[in-house]
Amino acid sequence: MLRRLTPQVLGVLTRRFGDFEAAEDAVQEALLAATAQWPDEGVPDNPRGWLIQVAARRMTEHVRSEQARRRREELVARRAGRRAAPPADEESGTDRDDTLTVLFLCCHPALTPTSAIALTLRSVGGLTTAEIASAFLVPEATMAQRISRAKQRVRGLPFRLPSGEEWADRLHSVLHVLYLIFNEGYTVSVGPDLHRGELAREAIRLARAVRALLPDDNEVAGLLALMLLTEARRPARTGPSGELIPLAEQDRSRWDAAAIAEGVELITATLARGAVGPYQLQAAINAIHDEAAGVGDTDWPQILALYGLLERMSANPMVSLNRAVAAAMTHGPATGLALLDELEERLPGHHRLHAARAHLLEMVGEPAAAAESYRTAARLTASGPEHHYLLSRAARLTAP
Repeated sequence: MLRRLTPQVLGVLTRRFGDFEAAEDAVQEALLAATAQWPDEGVPDNPRGWLIQVAARRMTEHVRSEQARRRREELVARRAGRRAAPPADEESGTDRDDTLTVLFLCCHPALTPTSAIALTLRSVGGLTTAEIASAFLVPEATMAQRISRAKQRVRGLPFRLPSGEEWADRLHSVLHVLYLIFNEGYTVSVGPDLHRGELAREAIRLARAVRALLPDDNEVAGLLALMLLTEARRPARTGPSGELIPLAEQDRSRWDAAAIAEGVELITATLARGAVGPYQLQAAINAIHDEAAGVGDTDWPQILALYGLLERMSANPMVSLNRAVAAAMTHGPATGLALLDELEERLPGHHRLHAARAHLLEMVGEPAAAAESYRTAARLTASGPEHHYLLSRAARLTAP
């Protein structure tokens, strides 16, 4: 719940005080107060209003402290015309959800793409600095500095949704960030959990909000379709003990049929409207998976063709890895293994490369080599469920 409320509270504070950097700090203090008090005192009836009120008090204290310490008469003059902030439940506008405005602010062109992604993952996605640092493979202190600089750069920028040509400057970054937030929710990169359902659902909610603003944008619809078609499989991804279940072994009756139907309808409509982008292609691939009655019924040649198109649009090596797997399923594992060998330099030390190789080695009947690749992949992943799954595959192949 706190993760979901964070960007909403941040939006209210930023809109009210006009200082994103200080508002983010105040919200973090309010969250700390909530985690300390709510377990003993109980969750308040209006948790959002409680957080806004506590954060607003912190902001008021911050402003007063700055005024007294730095004696900024000009700041005092600017604030003089503003009335003091009343409790959250008394001020008009606190019911407004500014999460989307926060999202677009974090993706302002004044920031580099990397900084925009990091700031959004922190402010909208609710990830900790340590989690973001791990995702970017940099030290936590480095990421903390990067986020701090990003907050300073957006300080004072207009807190509003883009208008006119500004959409084109930010939409690409916004969609990319939502894609990353969803992926982190669907498959947690670090830690004992396989997924964070609330993070994936928030990404879907925000994608719906963006689509409501831009109903005719094919890639916005494509991203929403991709999320729905992927999230539909989540109920079948884990077993009774929380263990990872790969796509080929999932009970497809547990998939969310309503989400699949909505996703298929979305992507079918967008593919008929002209130019196709990468999110639409990924959604189309997932639609093929979701509509297949079983893994043996999957149209792998069509998936291979779509990955070929996607690879020509993107230099992402993970796309090439997925195309190699699709080639193996279409033309045989030897073809896929040859393509994986070509990815060694582009994916050095990545666990998914070794996991894919292990799977294809298992298919060609080389259990010892497959087990070794599974163990290598297990050493390289930071995900607890993936680690256990990969080791269990290796153990099964080497069992007497």
